[in-house]
Amino acid sequence: MERTRDRDRAALPEPMRREVRLLGDILGEIIRDSGGPGLLADVERLRHAVIDARHGDRDAGDEIATLVASWSLEQAEQVARAFAVYFHLANLAEEHQRIRNLRERDTGQEPVRESLAAAVAEISHDAGPEHLRELLASLRVHLVLTAHPTEARRRAVVAALRRISGLLDVLDDQRAAAADHAEARRELHEQIDLLWRTSQLRVKAMDPIDEVRTVMTAFDETLFRVVPAVYRELDRAVAETAGPGSPAPAFLRFGSWVGADRDGNPFVTAQVTRETATIQAEHVLRALENTTTRIGRALTLHAATTPPSAGLRRALAAAHAAHPELLAEIEARSPQEPYRTYLLFAAQRINATRVRHADLAYPGPAEFLADLRTVQESLTAAGAVQQAHGELQHLIWQAETFGFHLAGLEVRQHSEVHARALAELRPAGLPGSEYSAGPPGSEHSGGPPGAEPAAPLSAPTEEVLATFRAVAWVQDRYGVDACRRYVVSFTRSAADIAAVHELARYATAGGRPPVLDVVPLFESAADLANAPDVLTGMLALPEVAERLAASGRELEAMLGYSDSAKELGPASATLRLFDTQARLAAWATANGVRLTLFHGRGGALGRGGGPAGRAVLAQAPGSVNGSFKVTEQGEVIFARYGQPAIAKRHLEQVGSAVLLASSARIAEPTAAAARTYSDVAARIDEAACAAFRRLVEADGFAGWFARISPLGEIGGLRIGSRPAKRGLRPAGSAPGAAGAASGAASGAASGGGPANGTAPAMDLTDLRAIPWVFAWSQTRMNLPGWFGLGSGLAAVADAEGADVLRRAYRDWPLFGVLLENAEMSLAKTDRLIGARYLALGGRADLTEMVLAEYDRTRRLVLTVTGHDRLLANRHVLSRAVSLRDPYVDALSYLQLRALAALRDTDPEDDERERLERLLLLTVNGVAAGLQNTG
Repeated sequence: MERTRDRDRAALPEPMRREVRLLGDILGEIIRDSGGPGLLADVERLRHAVIDARHGDRDAGDEIATLVASWSLEQAEQVARAFAVYFHLANLAEEHQRIRNLRERDTGQEPVRESLAAAVAEISHDAGPEHLRELLASLRVHLVLTAHPTEARRRAVVAALRRISGLLDVLDDQRAAAADHAEARRELHEQIDLLWRTSQLRVKAMDPIDEVRTVMTAFDETLFRVVPAVYRELDRAVAETAGPGSPAPAFLRFGSWVGADRDGNPFVTAQVTRETATIQAEHVLRALENTTTRIGRALTLHAATTPPSAGLRRALAAAHAAHPELLAEIEARSPQEPYRTYLLFAAQRINATRVRHADLAYPGPAEFLADLRTVQESLTAAGAVQQAHGELQHLIWQAETFGFHLAGLEVRQHSEVHARALAELRPAGLPGSEYSAGPPGSEHSGGPPGAEPAAPLSAPTEEVLATFRAVAWVQDRYGVDACRRYVVSFTRSAADIAAVHELARYATAGGRPPVLDVVPLFESAADLANAPDVLTGMLALPEVAERLAASGRELEAMLGYSDSAKELGPASATLRLFDTQARLAAWATANGVRLTLFHGRGGALGRGGGPAGRAVLAQAPGSVNGSFKVTEQGEVIFARYGQPAIAKRHLEQVGSAVLLASSARIAEPTAAAARTYSDVAARIDEAACAAFRRLVEADGFAGWFARISPLGEIGGLRIGSRPAKRGLRPAGSAPGAAGAASGAASGAASGGGPANGTAPAMDLTDLRAIPWVFAWSQTRMNLPGWFGLGSGLAAVADAEGADVLRRAYRDWPLFGVLLENAEMSLAKTDRLIGARYLALGGRADLTEMVLAEYDRTRRLVLTVTGHDRLLANRHVLSRAVSLRDPYVDALSYLQLRALAALRDTDPEDDERERLERLLLLTVNGVAAGLQNTG
C-alpha cells in the first residue's frame, strides 16, 4: 500500500503537485496563525495516522478512533474544518490539471478523442458526407438543469474558490511578470484565509429563488460564452471533412426544473415559477443586449466599401419610419455605417424587450433572429464573409439556443397530487369539468358547467390551479417555449396525462388553456414495464393528438433512474431501463412517432450518474436517433459548467456521443449484442434484484440504516429547498397516520435529528433517492452503486462460467458501462471503515449481508474485467482515489465519533448541538473528498 501511494504521488504531473503543495502550505500557515500551533499539530497527527493506517496497519483504526475521541468537540470541529477546506483546494488543483490536459491533447494534428471533430471524421469516413449532414440536421441535445439538493458547498465557498482559481491561472501563466506573480501569491493567502474563515455550513435554508440565482451563475459565467465555441468546433470539423456549407446547427437546448419542480416541494409555488421565468429572461436579454451592442460597435464597415443589400436598406427605412429620433441619434454616432447602425438599433430593441417598452420591443426571438440574418446576408452579398460568419454568427447561435427565455421551464408534479385536486373539483362541477374523462353520470363526470363549488377548495388544489395559470402567464409574456413541458411523476396510465389537461381547463375556467406537452415519467418497475401501453393510451387523447399534429408527431417520455435504482438496485434498474428504452423505440417506429427519451440521471452512480459520453453510447439502439435529453443535477452543474474549458469538453463529449449513437455503425452491433446476451441479462436481473430486495425488505432494515448513517441529519446541511421525503398518501385515505409518519421522517431528514439519542424511525418507501445515496456514500460503503451486482454475476458464472460474462463485457456497451460504473463505486468504497459504520446498527446479520455482497461483487467484477485491481485501466481516476482516501478516512473517523455519540447516548442540548455541527462538517468534507453527494 505504501509503494502504491508513493507511486501515485510520483505520477502526479509536476504542475499539479506544485499547486497542491502551494495551497496546502498556505492553508497550514493560516491554520497555525488562526488556531495556534496546537491545532496544526493535531491536524498533522491525524494526517500521519490515517496515512500510516493505509500503509498496511489497518488495525490502527482503534488508535485513530482513540485519538479523535481525546479532543474536545471544539478542537474536533476545527480539525474537521481543516480537512474539508483542504479538499476544496485539492479539487481546485485537480480541475486546473484537467484543463491543462485538455489543452495539451489538442495539438491540432488529429481530432481529440470524444470530440465533435472525431465523431464527424468517423461518421464521414464510414457513411459519407451526405449521411453526416442528415444526422446533423436532426441532432438535438437537450440539457435540463435541476435544483436537486446535491451541491453541498455554499455559494460563498464556491465564489471564494472561483477567485482562488483565477489566481492560480495567473501563477500558471509564464508570460506574467514577476510582480504579477508576487501579487497573486499575496492575494492567494488572502483568499484562502477568507475561505478558512467562511462557514462551510449554511445558517439559513435555501429557498427556490436562491436556487434559481445559483443556476444563473452557470449561465452568466460559462454557458452563454461556451455554446458558440462548441458550435464553432462543429462548424470547423464539418467544413474540413465534408466541405463548406451552411453554418453548423445550433443543436443545444437548455431546460430547467429550478423554480418549477414542485413534486414534493411545497416551497415551489406559482408565484415562484413566475418570478423564475422573469429572472431567466432578465439574464438572457441582458446578455443578448450586451453582445449585440459590442458586435454592433465593432462593425464599422462603411457603406462605400460594403454596400448594404436591398433587404438591409428596407429594414433601415422601416426603422426610420417607426422610430425616427432613435435612428437619428444612432446614425449621428455611426454616419454611413449601416451595419453598425442596424445592430445598435437591434440592441436598443432588446433593451426595450427587457424593460417591457411595448412600442420598441421585439415580439419574440424569431424577429430578432430575422434582423441578425438580414445583416448577415447583406454582409455576405457585399463580400464581407469574415464579418458575416464571425462574431455575428456566434450571436445568431446564442439567440437560437437561448431565445428570450434562456431555458424552458419544465413544471413537474406528482400524479397523486393531480388525483386529489380532481377529487375536489369534479364534484364541485366547476367550468372545465365537462371535459372530464368519464361519461355523463359516471363518478368521473362533472356537474353542471359553471356550478358553484359545494365548499371552498383546499389550499393544495388552489395551488395546482394557480400553477396552470402561471404557465399561461409565462407563455403570454415570454413565448410558448418558455414553459410548455409538464412532467408527471409516477405516471401509471394515460389517465394521469388526461388529468393534467383537465386541470388546465379548470384553471382557465373555460378560457384558452396554455399549450402543454405533458411528459410521462416512468420510475417504478411496474411503470417501466407498462410504459408502451401508457404511450398508446396517450395517442387517443385529443390534446395529445393536437400537439402531435402541430409538432410533426414529436413526443417525449421520461425515465427515472433514481427511484428505479432505489427500488430494484443498480444492476436491475440499469438492465430494465435499457429494455424499456428498446421497447419504447420499437413502439415509436410502429406508431410513426418521433420519440425523445428524457433521462432523469443523477450525479451519483447510484442514481444513474457516471461519464455521460459512454452512457449515451450504451443506450438501446434506436432510442437516441439524433436526440438526447438528460438532467444535470446539483453538484454536477458546477462540476461540468463551472469552468469554460471543462464545460466545452463536456458538451462536445455528449454531442459527439449522440452523433455516433445515431449512426448505423454503432447502433447495429449494439443491437446484436443486446440480443445475444438477453438471457444473461435476464438472469443477472433476477438474481441481483432478489439480493437487493432481500436486504432492503429485511425486518428492521430502515431503522438500522438510520442508525448507521447520517440520514436523519443531512437535512441540516440546508443544501436545497426540497424536503427529503415527498410525504404523499393515497387519495382518499385518512390524513392521520400516513401523514404523521411521513412528516416525522421528513422532519428527521431536515436536520432535526433524534430527540432521545436514538435514530428516528424511518419509512424508506417515500424517501427520496438523493438522501438514500448521500447517506450511503457517507458510510463509505456506496451501496447503491453496486449492491446486488455480485449476486447477479454469480448466478451466470455458476451456471455458465465467467467467459460469457467476459464476452458480454467486451461486446455489449451497456454491460461494459454497468461494470465500469460499479468498479468506480467499489473503488470509492472502504470496507474496513464501512464496517465500523455498519457495526453502529447492532445487526450482525445485516452487516454480514452487506459485506458478503461487497466481497462477492468486487471479486467477480475483477474476474470479468480482467483487472488485477479496481480501476486498473483508469490511471488518473485510480490515482486520485488513492491519494484522497487517507484524508477522507480522517473525516470518517471524526464523523464516526459524532454519530456514535448521537446514537448511543442522550447528550445535553448544548453538546448535541456541537455533535451535530461536527457531524455536518464531516459530511460536507467527505462529500468534497469523494466528489459526490447524491
